[in-house]
Amino acid sequence: VQLVESGGGLVQPGGSLRLSCVASGFTFSPYAMNWYRQAPGKERELVASIGNAAGSTKYADSVRGRFTISRDNAKNTLYLQMNSLQPEDTAVYLCNVPWFKGWGQGTQVTVSS
Repeated sequence: VQLVESGGGLVQPGGSLRLSCVASGFTFSPYAMNWYRQAPGKERELVASIGNAAGSTKYADSVRGRFTISRDNAKNTLYLQMNSLQPEDTAVYLCNVPWFKGWGQGTQVTVSS
């Protein structure tokens, strides 16, 4: 299993970013997928989840209405559209398939003026 996140960067408050996670080494489409984030000195936080058919999504209260999770099963890719970013969104963002105990390297998102 390999999960490769990308799309992070430095953005001003109120800005947007779109993260991607390319999955390989397993059949992507049947499984729900998650986005997590981890800020320095804080616990890893579940940000958003999506079901295998992409019809079911869940969000942490802190991002609901600002973030959108989606997937393209033909491309084995998971996305996270992040709008109205705030400094408290600064973290390393990681994707995850629930049954896999490993993690990718993540992608750093920094929100600062």
